[in-house]
Amino acid sequence: MEILKWQKLASKYLVRERWATLRVDTCKLQNGSIKDDYYVLEYPNWVNAVALTKENKIIMVRQYRFAADIISLEIPGGVIDDGEEPETAIARELQEETGYSFESCELIATLYPNPATATNKTFTYLMKGGVKTHDQHLDEHEILNVEEYTIEEINQLLKDNKIDQALHVAGLHYGLMHCKKA
Repeated sequence: MEILKWQKLASKYLVRERWATLRVDTCKLQNGSIKDDYYVLEYPNWVNAVALTKENKIIMVRQYRFAADIISLEIPGGVIDDGEEPETAIARELQEETGYSFESCELIATLYPNPATATNKTFTYLMKGGVKTHDQHLDEHEILNVEEYTIEEINQLLKDNKIDQALHVAGLHYGLMHCKKA
């Protein structure tokens, strides 16, 4: 059976902010029924990276995440600025958050964080040959620690469920698969 798209009949914005926009849509489903009040979050697209130093250590960042009220161990990344290419955004984010520059940059996954209710996607890169070249240049509200882990340590953290940001867990799995191929 072919899956057909829904038809948007009406749309109204409830919130329009830099980091998130919330709209409510009325949709006609494939079977002809009408779905009122379907809420959609419009986020900017994101980037993140499995970033390997020249010594083959994976760079991670540890920071507090208010909405979940957790201290989270994550791969570095952030928002793609308007008009910015994802590859440029990840190089910028890595320099800002970690102070590292990299010899190579390879797109390894494009993922939708939550395609049921959000419009954005995340581009995940494998960065290799990282060297500390700058001081951190964090955004006003960013407070994070940069940490390095061996591939074995990351595998153990994943096995023990110690990395709890779903997109970053997926990115690490993609990155580790690519590391095995090399």
